[in-house]
This record gives sequence, C-alpha cells and structure tokens, in this order.
Amino acid sequence: MFWSKVFIPTLKETPKEAETLSHQLLLRAGFVRMLMAGAYTYLPMGLRVLEKIQGIIRQEMNACGASELLLPALHPLELWQKTGRDKDLGEVMFKFKDRRNRDLSLGPTHEEIITDLVKNNLSSYRQLPLVLYQIQTKFRDEMRPRFGLIRCCEFIMKDAYSFDQDEAGLDKNYQLMYEAYKRIFTRCGLKVLITEADSGVMGGKVSHEFMVEAPLGEDVVLVCPQCKTAKAFKEEDLSCPKCKVQMEKVNTIEVGHIFKLGTKYSQAMQANFSDNSGQVKPLIMGCYGIGVSRLISAIIEQNNDANGIVWPRQVAPFDITILPLDVTNPLVMQAANCLYQDLRTGGWEVLFDDRDERPGVKFKDADLTGVPASIVIGKKSLEANNVELRIRKDNSTHLIPKENAVKEIAGFLSGQG
Repeated sequence: MFWSKVFIPTLKETPKEAETLSHQLLLRAGFVRMLMAGAYTYLPMGLRVLEKIQGIIRQEMNACGASELLLPALHPLELWQKTGRDKDLGEVMFKFKDRRNRDLSLGPTHEEIITDLVKNNLSSYRQLPLVLYQIQTKFRDEMRPRFGLIRCCEFIMKDAYSFDQDEAGLDKNYQLMYEAYKRIFTRCGLKVLITEADSGVMGGKVSHEFMVEAPLGEDVVLVCPQCKTAKAFKEEDLSCPKCKVQMEKVNTIEVGHIFKLGTKYSQAMQANFSDNSGQVKPLIMGCYGIGVSRLISAIIEQNNDANGIVWPRQVAPFDITILPLDVTNPLVMQAANCLYQDLRTGGWEVLFDDRDERPGVKFKDADLTGVPASIVIGKKSLEANNVELRIRKDNSTHLIPKENAVKEIAGFLSGQG
C-alpha cells in the first residue's frame, strides 16, 4: 500500500490531553483519533494492528476448541435483573427505553446473554462441554474515561464462556484458557504478570488477572525481586509467600481476566441440563475476557523508544516500509517499485512511502509508526548496487546488495518478534 493513500496523519507535537506514553504515540503516529472522551476512531494503521491482535486471539481460541459467535450489543434489561447485576453495575450501564417502552441496555459484558442463549438451546450432558467466544464492542458509562484506549466508554473485548457438567470439566477448560492466554500475550510481544484476583461483580470462586507493567497503570501488583512471583496488592501483606522478602509495588494495566463462575448465572437464570442418569443440574460455567483494544496501548507501553513505537512483528501494521529518498528520480522509483512488487509477491505486507518529502521527515515518520523494518533507497546506494535495511527494534542499519534484497530482508525479519 502507498503511504499517500493509507491516511496516516502523523503529528510533530504531543497533544496536551494525552497523559500516558501509549496515548501520546497512538495520536502522534496517526493510529487513532478521539471523537469524544471515551470514544475513539481507529484510523487505518490502528485498525490493522487491531486486526492482527484479533487474528492471534482467534487462532488460540480455535485451538482450544472454542467456537466463535456474535451476540447482540443491545440487551433487554430483564435478563440483567434476573441476576441482580443491573443493580451491581448501576450507573456504569447505558440504560434507556425504546419506542415500545422496553427497558434496554447497551452490553457492558455478556454473561447473562450467553447464559440465556445456551439455556434455550442445550439440554443434555451429551452437548457438553461447550466453549463459545466472541470479539465485540462493549459499552460502559465510565465516570472518568482516560489514558486513551485503556479506559474507554466504548471498547472491544474478547469474551469466552465455557459450559461443563462438573467441576472437573471446568478445571480442564480453565487451564486450557490459562495457557492460551499466556501464548496470546507472548505472541503480542508482552510480558505479563499473572495474579490471583478478586472476582468482583462477575462472581465465582477463582479468578486470575493478566497484568502488563506500565508507569501510569491504574492497578498495583506486588512483584518479588528474587523469584518474580506476582500477587494482587493488599496493604496488610507485602511479603513474598515463597521467599518471605518484601515485594515491590508495580503499576500495571489489566489486559485479561479469567473466572470460574460455577453456577452463579446458571442457577439465577435456570440454565440446566440433564446428566446421564436423567437428573437435572445447573450448568457449570467459566468466563474468560481479554481487553482487545486496550492491548494496543499495553503493547506500546512495553515496546517503544525515544523515537516512537517499536511494534512486535506479529502485530505490526506492516512488515516493511520502503523509503525512496527522492521520488523525482526515475532510477530510485524504479528500484523502489520493483522491490515493492517482489516483497509483496513473497507474502510480505509492505508500506511504500511515496510522498515527496524530505528524507528527514520520512525517517522520523518511519520510526514514529514503528514498522519492524525500513528499506531506504537512495541515489548513492543504488550507484553501488545496494539498498539500506533499517531494523526498528535495535535501530541497526545494513547495506545489502539490491539483487539479494528480498532474501536478505526475509532473513532479518524472520528473527524479529
């Protein structure tokens, strides 16, 4: 794709409203724009990152045996009243009446909705276990939306739900999801801290949070300086349960949360099944959430330098940026176009910076947007039959022969995480 066609409105100055580094870089690099507090437009570069993250999540969920569906964002409030969570969530829910005078809500989460679906379409132990998931927009009337994509009123979430006939089945699905989450976050280029957590209004007896260290993160986690054990922060207990040394406080962003719900929702909503003896029992449930849109911010918080974003390759908007330094030079443009076509034929996702801009502007924008590799094509290097490969992760540069460029570039990129 060509830079001039993609719509990448980069900024030289940092917007005053941006508090966190990730928010600053998302705005400056032209990945998102704010419509109003808590609601963001994903520009083409931001959408490409979002789709990469969603692709990784889908691969890992499908590998766990989960099936994807899509539930409505518009909910009848009566379902929430059955569990009492309409009162638990209170003003966080967007509530209103339609023209038929029905009480409705925009979905802040979907436990009630998925339970109602399964209740009406599953009746036998032979249909279990069942794991369903979706990637969908949620709505929460946050009192203070802040930090860009980290705390929004409209956000994208992956939520999965498991249904089993007994606790052993729940334990198995819970462990499958626990391991899948570790793989997802690793593939996204993140180092996560995993802690046992309070289930809160979600309910259930066991839950784990997946946290990403960030200087302005709103959640505090304790980390042992020796064994790296992590646990949720509680004032009364600052010692490591293993090493017995004082743990360090770390600010974090929650990117995932998994819960053993048990029968909280199935009992309240009478979602039952018949076991192999014909006895009617409540379904045993688990739920598993990932903040998909906030993952973009979390990845940036851990992958940046003084010049901008440093995207891990699996979530980068493009693999390579081609930078012809003089678009008025026919020889430079011919070489750039040939390399562009060869790389695309080889399966690489390539961004061609076709703008008639100074080299300094192109270099700064390439660093700011964080694509893993850039190929610089200038008159002098071409005269020596070379092109310059710049690796964003370590800011290294490599002169490579033009004839072997595709092979050399593939070799460098294959080692990029």
